[in-house]
Amino acid sequence: MGYEAAYAGTSFATFDSSAPALRLSGHARTGDRTTPHGLATVAIDHEGVAAQSFDLVRDGTLVGYQLDRAIAAATGFDRSNGCAYADSPSTSDPAHGQRLPPAGRGRGADDGRPDSRRAQRLYIEGDKSWSIDMQRHNFQFTGQRFFRIVDGKLAGQVRDVAYQASTTEFWGAMEAVGGRSTYRLGGAFNCGKGQPGQVAPVSHGCPRCS
Repeated sequence: MGYEAAYAGTSFATFDSSAPALRLSGHARTGDRTTPHGLATVAIDHEGVAAQSFDLVRDGTLVGYQLDRAIAAATGFDRSNGCAYADSPSTSDPAHGQRLPPAGRGRGADDGRPDSRRAQRLYIEGDKSWSIDMQRHNFQFTGQRFFRIVDGKLAGQVRDVAYQASTTEFWGAMEAVGGRSTYRLGGAFNCGKGQPGQVAPVSHGCPRCS
């Protein structure tokens, strides 16, 4: 809507025809307020809307957003998908923000694992620093430990690794998605957004990818 841009930025991922292709063909990305053990899982949101699951990306195309009642009405959607969240009963106006539900990348069709033997790769543990531009397009991150992967096995540590890419480049380079046994649900308790600021827990689930 624009009113949060100074604090939270905006996004390149819009529904207009000029939006870059996300190139995620064959795999879905969903928002799901009913995710078992998700940090943002609820029965109803803070506007009384029932928790639900909805598509964000389907067959490589952006098809949905997180919505509360006001944003749904203002942007032409039929209804909220249950993403209203206030971090306390005493929060000042606006009384709530629209906040991300547990979000995740779909699992692969079978229970297999991505093949990491075809090229030399890096395995990164932990997080040390990260940043993303105000359009959510270009990003960088570092970790705490870094290992080479050669022929599918860890092959010694390396130093001073930083990964830089664009969102579309990153997802467009993905070759394979693991199955159910590789899926993990992570999250954080301290995601801050809004003006005035509010803090909310978030979860993100993903299978192993390469």
